[in-house]
Amino acid sequence: MKWIASHYKIKEEDMQKEYKLKHGSPYPPGSKLNSGGVNFSIFSRHAEHVELLLFDSSDCDEPFQIITLKKEINRTFYSWHVYVCNLPVGTWYVWRMDGPYHARESGFRFEKDKHLLDPWARAVSQKRWSRVAACQPGDNSRTAMRCVVVDDNYDWEDDKALRISSEKAIVYELHVGGFTRHPSSKVANPGTFAGLIEKIPYLQQLGITHVELLPVMAFDEQDVPINTADIGLKNYWGYSTHSFFSPHPGYCVTPEQGTHVREFCDLVKALHKANIGVIMDVVFNHTSEAGVNGPIINFRGIGGKTFYHLDRFDKSIL
Repeated sequence: MKWIASHYKIKEEDMQKEYKLKHGSPYPPGSKLNSGGVNFSIFSRHAEHVELLLFDSSDCDEPFQIITLKKEINRTFYSWHVYVCNLPVGTWYVWRMDGPYHARESGFRFEKDKHLLDPWARAVSQKRWSRVAACQPGDNSRTAMRCVVVDDNYDWEDDKALRISSEKAIVYELHVGGFTRHPSSKVANPGTFAGLIEKIPYLQQLGITHVELLPVMAFDEQDVPINTADIGLKNYWGYSTHSFFSPHPGYCVTPEQGTHVREFCDLVKALHKANIGVIMDVVFNHTSEAGVNGPIINFRGIGGKTFYHLDRFDKSIL
C-alpha cells in the first residue's frame, strides 16, 4: 500500500466523542494500526497510574478522550496496553504516568501532569514544544510534543539493499538540514529529505558510493546552552535524540500530517535507485533528557533507571 498524505488528516465524520475500548496487547510496543482500530502499548515497570490522551490535532488545547488504564486488564508483566476500536490514522496522542518521585535516591521522576511521548512513536510534532516547561515541575500540556498514529505500510517497490564492498566505498557525510538550506541549492523544500532527493544527480556526479547521514532521528532543537538560546540559535547537529523511531520533523515537508517515515523512506529508495548506499549516524549513548535539570520528554518520565545508566551516588544525574 502506498502512503497518501491526506490519510493523516482526520475527517470530521471519522471523529467520535468517545471510542470503545478493548484490553489490548503488550506487543508490539507503540501504536499499531489494523483494520479494527489501534493497539497502544508502553513499557513501564514502576508506573502506578497510566493514562492515554487522544487529540484531534498536534496543536489543539484539550484531548477529546482520556483513557485510564486498569492494572487488572490493561497491564501484562510490565507493559501497559489498550486497544481503541475504529480509531483513525492521524489521531495524535501522549501518555501520562504517575508513580514514585525520588530522583536522587532511585532516579524515578514520575509526574502525573507531564505529557509524555511514546518512545516507539513513528512520528512526532514539536509544534508547541517548550523545553523550559518540560524542565520545570507541573503541567506542560500546552507546550508538550505529541505523537501521531500512522500507517506503517510502505511501497518499497523492488528496492533492495546495495552490496558495495567496503574497500570500494567512497563515503560522503552530510547533514540533511544543512545540505540544501542555502538558496543556491535551488530545491523546492530546503533542509528536508525531499530537498536531498533533488540533489541526487549532484551526488552521482561526485562519484560517491554512499552518503552517511548525520543524525536524522527526532531531536530537541531547543537543547542548547542558555547563552546560545539567548541569541536565537538552535541545536543544529541533532546529537540530542529523544524519539529513536521517528525521523526528525524539521526534516519533513508535511510533519503535521505524520509523513515522517514515508518521507525518509522515499529518500532511501531514491538513493538506492541511484546506486548510492545509506549509512546512519546514530546516537544511543545520551538523549535530550540528559542533565540533572533536563526535561521530562519520554524515557525519564516512564521510569528513568529502566532506560538510563545513572550516577552511582546521585541517580538524578543522567
